[in-house]
Amino acid sequence: MTGEELIREGDQCLLNTYARHPILLVRGKGVKVWDSTGKEYLDFVGGIAVCNLGHCHPKVVKALEEQAKQLIHCSNFYYIGPQVELARRLCEHSFGERVFFCNSGAEAAEGAIKLARKYATERSGPERYEIITMENSFHGRTMGALSATGQERLHKGFEPLLPGFQYVPFDDLDAVAQAISPQTCAVMVEPIQGEGGVNCPSPGYLTGLRELCDRTGTLLIYDEVQVGMGRTGTLFAYQHYDATPHIMTLAKSLANGVPIGALVTTEEVAQAFSPGNHGTTFGGNPLATAVGCCVVDTLVGDGILENCQEQGEYLLTGLRDLKGRYAFIKDVRGKGLMCGCELAFEGKAIVERCMERGVLINCTADRVLRFLPPLIVTRGEIDRLLATLDAVFAER
Repeated sequence: MTGEELIREGDQCLLNTYARHPILLVRGKGVKVWDSTGKEYLDFVGGIAVCNLGHCHPKVVKALEEQAKQLIHCSNFYYIGPQVELARRLCEHSFGERVFFCNSGAEAAEGAIKLARKYATERSGPERYEIITMENSFHGRTMGALSATGQERLHKGFEPLLPGFQYVPFDDLDAVAQAISPQTCAVMVEPIQGEGGVNCPSPGYLTGLRELCDRTGTLLIYDEVQVGMGRTGTLFAYQHYDATPHIMTLAKSLANGVPIGALVTTEEVAQAFSPGNHGTTFGGNPLATAVGCCVVDTLVGDGILENCQEQGEYLLTGLRDLKGRYAFIKDVRGKGLMCGCELAFEGKAIVERCMERGVLINCTADRVLRFLPPLIVTRGEIDRLLATLDAVFAER
């Protein structure tokens, strides 16, 4: 079937859950992808912060091939070598002491919610079950993760949501302090909000959250599904802020596109779970965890984090230069290669015009152009993005 035929077929047989652009991507290499017509695109979406090592990174491809020849899947009734190795790597490079593997960020959020409630129930009783999350947050689309998500527009049509969640403004310590009660078991936050508009915390915010949680006996959960695995220039975003959590969720780029999620926690908190409390069929399978080991090793050993820091500063500088020349750019913000450009109008048309010029970007929160390129991006590729944005902005 041709690309056009596959697109028409997709419109007939796929659930209408995505506002898809009318292109069919068939190949990728590094920071570039190609559609079914052979057109080349510079990819500043990166699978929504998934392809941190770029498309078809040779080490990732090799890890996939080698593990696929050995063992693709077996049950968690047995020990799995790559799973143990990946858990060890995550603990070595983070605050964590125990890891649970699943298949996605939403599943990791569900696990974090369950673990926090179980921990609180064992220590304080079942009345301590509420979780404070932030307005404009995003934690996933399963019912528990959706209930934790502080975006009313995403809740519509799915009520009643899971009870026990309270939403407060992001980056507002006083609001959290006022919301904590004897029923609160955890505070759940993205160190930098992604889907909410690339919203960065003020200095001291995360540290203040940790101090509040310690003072009230409340668990602190970081959702690092989008910001983790090098996206901000450190392996985990919390490492910028000197404020460790009790629980951290990971997914997206952990295996560079092979589905995986992870829940990382301390030894003390982990003891709340025992066999039968939580589980998954595919989580931590040999294929995904073997690739995860490769991703961690490559991120920390091949200069990827350093490139992210350098190119992230270059991208932010370029975006700020555009802001100085176009009055409709309200703000430029971000950390590492997670950058946002807030417009005075909806950004959908800008995304479409950039795509026509061979550059893929994304718009979130209606007006924030979001840039999430692979962390291997070069200065020349960033220059091409900036030139494209300049040309598109000049047309307004």
